[in-house]
Amino acid sequence: MDALTAAFRLPLRSFDVDLTLDVAGTLALVGPSGAGKSSTLRAIAGLARPTTGRIALGSSVWFDAASGVFLRPEERRVGFLFQEYALFPHLTVRQNVEYGGRGARIDELLERLHIGALEDARPGDLSGGERQRVALARALAREPDVLLLDEPLAALDPHTRDTVRVDLRATLRDLALPALIVTHDFVDAAALADQVGVIVDGRLVQLGSPEELISAPVSPFVARFAGGNVLHGHARRSGGVTAVELADRTLVISTDEAEGEVAAIVYPWELTLARALPSDSSQNHVQAHVTSVVPVANRVRVTLGAVTAEVTAESAARLGVREGDLLVASWKATATRLVQL
Repeated sequence: MDALTAAFRLPLRSFDVDLTLDVAGTLALVGPSGAGKSSTLRAIAGLARPTTGRIALGSSVWFDAASGVFLRPEERRVGFLFQEYALFPHLTVRQNVEYGGRGARIDELLERLHIGALEDARPGDLSGGERQRVALARALAREPDVLLLDEPLAALDPHTRDTVRVDLRATLRDLALPALIVTHDFVDAAALADQVGVIVDGRLVQLGSPEELISAPVSPFVARFAGGNVLHGHARRSGGVTAVELADRTLVISTDEAEGEVAAIVYPWELTLARALPSDSSQNHVQAHVTSVVPVANRVRVTLGAVTAEVTAESAARLGVREGDLLVASWKATATRLVQL
């Protein structure tokens, strides 16, 4: 499998997208809206022309500003899955897929993506997950060398999203193509990609596995984007531990080494909840009134004070958690990651 390499500058209205990417497996770009994620896909697909740089698949050069090479979109073997799927409403499922390419492969794709029984249906008769699979089949009908997916799960409801996410992950693994996914959802990125890049204002601020971004974020922004609670304070190192004093005088203990202004990061799934303050002084404790209780699948996200905990629905039911309750969130010192500011 040839790798996709891209190093280019693409001017936008407010900033320039300036990225260097090497895509061999599945890479996800995450970041806020307007960060330049979709513009990156457009540059690779040939729908936007950078001012400088080079884009190539193996030895095949698609764009080279220095030598004036710029292949048109139809000259690049790219399968593009657009955010809203962009299916033709007046065409059947089969006709939509055939728009990407013709031949015996169409039947294979319809069956592979479990939409063979829907070949005569039109997009308006399909569920969100079915439309996504039709759009993916159309992208694959081009027999692409590179797959680009723009927010592939954004148009789905939460229940469908979980199911389709699993299906899409399996499909990407089976295809073994360089695939670049853009999304604003870190959960989607972590579930689908081998590597995740965080992009802000057209710049890549961190690239690594999902586990690396969670365990060693380079900034509070990355930690927050990965779902972490971020607590700002002043750190002092003593006796093998670091004590971080927050603005409200709460002390948070960490085994990380740091001095001065820091962001203390703890992830929701590392917190436990109780009604009474535990006697274990080796753990961190925050006592506050609950301001939000949000069920998410078989778990519940509970916000109290400056932190959000994610516990099982069973645990939340056992505690009888309600908004306004005074609860204690606890977590280990080893679960507190520090980022120097």
